[in-house]
Amino acid sequence: MLKGKFCKILVLIIIISIAANVGCSNKNEDNKTIAYISSNEGSEYENTFKELNLGLLFDFNFKLSRADKSWVNLWVEGYSNGKAIKPFPLIQLSQGLSPEQFEEGKIGFGIINSNKNPLFFLYSTGASVGPLAIDNNFFVDSGISSWDYAIRSETVGLEYGEEMVLAVYRQGKESLRTAYDYQDPESIKKIIDEDITVLLLKIKVTKKNEL
Repeated sequence: MLKGKFCKILVLIIIISIAANVGCSNKNEDNKTIAYISSNEGSEYENTFKELNLGLLFDFNFKLSRADKSWVNLWVEGYSNGKAIKPFPLIQLSQGLSPEQFEEGKIGFGIINSNKNPLFFLYSTGASVGPLAIDNNFFVDSGISSWDYAIRSETVGLEYGEEMVLAVYRQGKESLRTAYDYQDPESIKKIIDEDITVLLLKIKVTKKNEL
């Protein structure tokens, strides 16, 4: 019990330090591209999670242009045996209309190991949600699991209204197919249909007048 409380406190400290790590930038490379994102695999936060055996962490670098006129939505969808898991999404974080025109910082998703159901949390520039326990035992005890970034360290652009998969967590019985294109809707559908459990971390940026 004490160990569980210690893990939660430690994770909260990490989340706060990540959420507070916000910067500003005045670069805007493309008029149509509103945001720029890249995976931060092997980051200090991710390595801390691994070293302390806390669970999994997907960490990203994120830059947002026109932050004062934009709304950022970050969420996790869950699927079990091809069907959506309730609540849907499992967890979500929404924020926007910043007082700054440009923002740069971190966003990400974490799964914390616990004695009961895993705890989920999301974080972004200046905000966080969780850790939350999901009241649905969809993880399997046997079989194999796999997790991967859906984008790499190369910076990719995101336009208004574009939905992008950032990370994927999968569980299967005996084997898991690889070499999927995580940005292809048909590939994602195959993963959901073939695997036992699938978690998808997604992001979308909308305009103020589209809220």
